Amino acid sequence: MDMTISSLQRLAMTPMMNSKSSHKVAVIGAGVAGLVAARELRREGHKVVVFERGQKVGGTWIYDPNVESDHLGLEASRAIVHTSLYDSLRTNLPREVMGFRDYPFVAKDGKDRDTRRFPGHREVLLYLDDFARDFELTELVRFETEVFHIRMEERKWIVRSKRRAPTDREDSQIDMDEVYDGVVICNGHYTEPRIAEIPGIDSWPGKQMHSHNYRVPDPFRDQVVVLIGSSSSASDISRDIARVAKEVHIAARSVTDETMVKQPGYENIWLHPMIKSAHGDGTMLFKDGSSVLPDVVLHCTGYKYHFPFLDTRDIVTVEDNCVGPLYKHVFPPSLAPWLSFIGLPWKIIPFPLFELQSKWVAGILSGRIVLPSQEEMMEDVNNFYSKIEAAGWPKRYTHNMGDYQFEYDDWLATECGCSVTEEWRKKMYDANGRNKHARPETYRDEWEDQHLILQANEDFLQYK
Repeated sequence: MDMTISSLQRLAMTPMMNSKSSHKVAVIGAGVAGLVAARELRREGHKVVVFERGQKVGGTWIYDPNVESDHLGLEASRAIVHTSLYDSLRTNLPREVMGFRDYPFVAKDGKDRDTRRFPGHREVLLYLDDFARDFELTELVRFETEVFHIRMEERKWIVRSKRRAPTDREDSQIDMDEVYDGVVICNGHYTEPRIAEIPGIDSWPGKQMHSHNYRVPDPFRDQVVVLIGSSSSASDISRDIARVAKEVHIAARSVTDETMVKQPGYENIWLHPMIKSAHGDGTMLFKDGSSVLPDVVLHCTGYKYHFPFLDTRDIVTVEDNCVGPLYKHVFPPSLAPWLSFIGLPWKIIPFPLFELQSKWVAGILSGRIVLPSQEEMMEDVNNFYSKIEAAGWPKRYTHNMGDYQFEYDDWLATECGCSVTEEWRKKMYDANGRNKHARPETYRDEWEDQHLILQANEDFLQYK
C-alpha cells in the first residue's frame, strides 16, 4: 500500500481552519453511525445534511423480509437489499452495554416494546427512532436520496445524489450536485458479502447463499446444510436452521480437532474444521477427513467495506478489507479533517464507539480539538500497520478491535474532553462474553451480573 503524500496534495487538500468554526457537512447514511454523527456535528455548530437512500432511519436495523435475486451477493447488477437482519435475531449484548453513553437503552413499557435484557432487532430500531426524535435528527435527513458520486474539487467536496421526486412515477428522480466543506462516511458494512474460497466449488452442483440473504429457516426444511463461519450470526443461524433441517454441519477456521464433534444439546448439528474441497458428485470434504452430501452451503463469512460512490483519486483504498490509510480508523491523513469514516471497527460495542468517534470528528471540524500534523498522522498509521503485521494478523483484521476497544474508546474520550468508559460497562461486557461461552443456548436469559445492572441503572438516572 503506497503511503506517500506529495506536498502539492497536502496543499490542495488542507484548507485553513479557524478556531471554533462552523462548516457545512454531508453525512452519508442514517443508520446508527450517521444518526450519532449528525447529533454531534450539530452540537458543535455545524450545518448538517444526512443522505439516506431508504425511507426511514435505522440502517441495518430495519428488517426487510425480501432477499436479493443473487443469494451469494456477487452480481454487480443485482437489486441490493441494504440489511442483513434475520427474523429471529436478538442482540448478543445486554441493552445496558449497547446504548449510547448519554442516551441509555432502557426498557420501555408500551405496545410492541420488547423489555427483555437482550431484545429483538425491532426493539433496537425503536430505540433509534426514539433517539432521532428526541434529538430532532429526522429534520436533518433527506430520505430516498442516494449518493452516487463524491469528489473533491477546489478544496470542497462535490456530492452528487439522486432523490426520488414527489410524483407517482416510480422512475422519477431529481439529480443534484451540492458543495460541502466536509463529508462523513457512515454507510455501514453489512451489504457487500465476503465469500469463502472453496477448492472445486465451481463444479459442485448444490446451492450457495450468504447469510446476508438469510431471513427465516423454512427454506431449509429437511435439508442437509453446510454453514461456514464461527461468528455470533453463524451461531444463531445454525441453531435457527437446526429446528427444521435434517442436518447442519458447521465449518470454521477456529476448529482444529481431527474429527467432527456433535454440538451439545442437538442431535443434528456437527462442528468441523474448514472445508477441504467440493466435488462434482455433490460431496463436500472437510479437513478432518469427514464428508457430507449437502443440499446448500450457507456462507456466514462477513462483509466487505464498500464505498462505490467515493472518489479520492486512490488516496483512500480498500485492500483485503483494510480501508486506508486512516489515522485511528477515521481520518485519511492527506484529506483530514474534511473526510472521515465512522463505524469501521468491528468486534466492539458499536453504539458508544461510534458516539466517541463522532464527538472527535465534530470537535476537530470546529477547531475545538486539534489533529497532529499530516506527517505525524501518517507515521502513526505506518506504525500501526507494522505492529499488526509483526503480530501476524492478516490485513483483513486491520479494523478488528477485539483486544483493545476500550483503550481506543478511552483515548477518544480523553481527546474529546469527556469521561472514559464506565467500569461497569467494561465488566459487564467481559461477563457477557464469559456467560456466552459457558451458556451459548441460554446466555441471553440467564446471567449472574445483577450487581452490574444495578450500577448501570444508577448511572442512568442522571440522564432522565
